[in-house]
Amino acid sequence: MKKPKLLSAALSSRERNVDTELYAGTVTVSGGGAGHGRASGVVRSSDGFLALELRMPVELGGDGGGTNPEQLFAAAYAACFHGALVSLAERHGIAAGDAEVDATVVFRRDPVDGLFNLAARLRVRLPGLAENVARALLRNAERICPYTKMARQGIEFSVVLDTGAGPADGS
Repeated sequence: MKKPKLLSAALSSRERNVDTELYAGTVTVSGGGAGHGRASGVVRSSDGFLALELRMPVELGGDGGGTNPEQLFAAAYAACFHGALVSLAERHGIAAGDAEVDATVVFRRDPVDGLFNLAARLRVRLPGLAENVARALLRNAERICPYTKMARQGIEFSVVLDTGAGPADGS
């Protein structure tokens, strides 16, 4: 049996530029008719390309009829993982154009505090690839996908109150 190529996820020193912001996406959610962003919110991106109505899923007691935060997160995670997977394959001369990634984000009870948390599951299809090559691709895509890194390592975040008052000195 032919030994599989060693797949590397590492970037060259030329490709690395630590702690540099490359892009920031901003969305605003307002409460909609129910005054509750999750139940009837409206989400809009700062560039205007994303404009959706949010609806509480039937499974959580809502009326359904719209998308929800779990679907949006699942879409973002699947897209990011797919991008990492395909770019890694291309870097190693592996044809993975038929790759598909399903993401499932589960809203569930948190066993620690009884409130809520999320879980995510990815299912990846790589038709036409030998299993050992496909497994190596997945393993290395996990190492470079920012969403997988976030899931494993946590995410840097801040919550800031915008009082709308402007600078304290009145300028």
